[in-house]
Amino acid sequence: MLFLQIVFIILTAKVAGAFLKRLGQPEVVGEMIAGFVLGPLVLGFFFPDFHHALFKGDAVTQLKVLSDLGILLFMFVVGAEFRMPEQHAPYAHGKVLLIAGCSIALPFILGIAIAPLLYDTFAPAGAPRLGFNLFIATLFSVTAFPVLARILKERRMLDSEVGALSLMAAAVSDVCAWVLLAITAMSLQLDRQWQELALRLCGLVALCCASFWCVRPLLRRWIAHLEGRRTLTLLAVLLCGALMYGSITEWLQVHAVFGAFLFGACLPRDQRLLNMLVERVEHIAVIVLMPSFFALAGLNTTAATFSTVGVSLLGLVLLVAIVGKLLGGALGARVAGYSTPVAMDVGVLMNARGLMELVVLKIGLDLGIIGKELFTLFVIMTVVTTVMTGPLLNLLQRLRHARQRLGVQ
Repeated sequence: MLFLQIVFIILTAKVAGAFLKRLGQPEVVGEMIAGFVLGPLVLGFFFPDFHHALFKGDAVTQLKVLSDLGILLFMFVVGAEFRMPEQHAPYAHGKVLLIAGCSIALPFILGIAIAPLLYDTFAPAGAPRLGFNLFIATLFSVTAFPVLARILKERRMLDSEVGALSLMAAAVSDVCAWVLLAITAMSLQLDRQWQELALRLCGLVALCCASFWCVRPLLRRWIAHLEGRRTLTLLAVLLCGALMYGSITEWLQVHAVFGAFLFGACLPRDQRLLNMLVERVEHIAVIVLMPSFFALAGLNTTAATFSTVGVSLLGLVLLVAIVGKLLGGALGARVAGYSTPVAMDVGVLMNARGLMELVVLKIGLDLGIIGKELFTLFVIMTVVTTVMTGPLLNLLQRLRHARQRLGVQ
């Protein structure tokens, strides 16, 4: 049954991805929506018997294993791909930090402001208020670095000033979000045992330092010594490294995907190595394993979200998410000295959340910080804010052209 389940998930993801791509959206957005469609809110509502037969019993448990492996491998490759774009780098680093800081700070503050309301309505029993508040604020602060890169590439904006600024700011934003998430995860169920939290935080800092100061140089020398030979041995070692890092950060009570991302990020910036990882790891993760992650995310949604105050809170979450990122990114760009059109484009691009938000959401669900109701609320917010990026950019472009024509007349 598991194999038929995987075939159905892959086909649904590919059909949805191809359809969304024809509408001008990145294919991954269609795959995200496909996971939502496979959940109880769509497939389970219209075809309950088929939905139950497809996702019953041990099949969901096996799907979770594939999902966890897929997201771990994907984040490992994302870490390996992670690098600051070099365009405009000589003079833009300070401005990038300003844009990233504003696009994190404003959503974070707004998230802290509405977190008590969400806690009183949706928090699981026993969820610590501090950890919950930090997690909600972090959710609002995330920008989708991988999806944003795809959007910019498909719109041929990677080499533009707006594209370079947005991508660099998104990179900084995601690093800060991972740090906030790590602190949030370590603070759970510690009550007032701040010494234990400090020890775990020190352990995480030590792991990061060892990764870039010790592991990275050793890997660089070893990979250079191989000179392209024994590719399978290299791949096996790197995969074992990603799994070991995941185990270490799991032991530190930070999610395993953080360790996989960290190990990928500490790899040497070698294009041949990256091409090998994309060809042999990312393709399998994206084609087979990631659709399982999206499907599992869809299965964790629930219609109970929309009882009583759920709809109004969804509107509030969407408002805070969109306003926080749009204003935060645009304000940072204006303060950094960029024109209003550039600032508005940057704000729109920083509002794309995509896959990174789903990863953070899944971590919160696994850790018990949020329940299925709030998970559903933020999945909808993630899809909406990601889908609206392209149309908003098109709208801004049309408005500028209209103003130019009026100015000429």
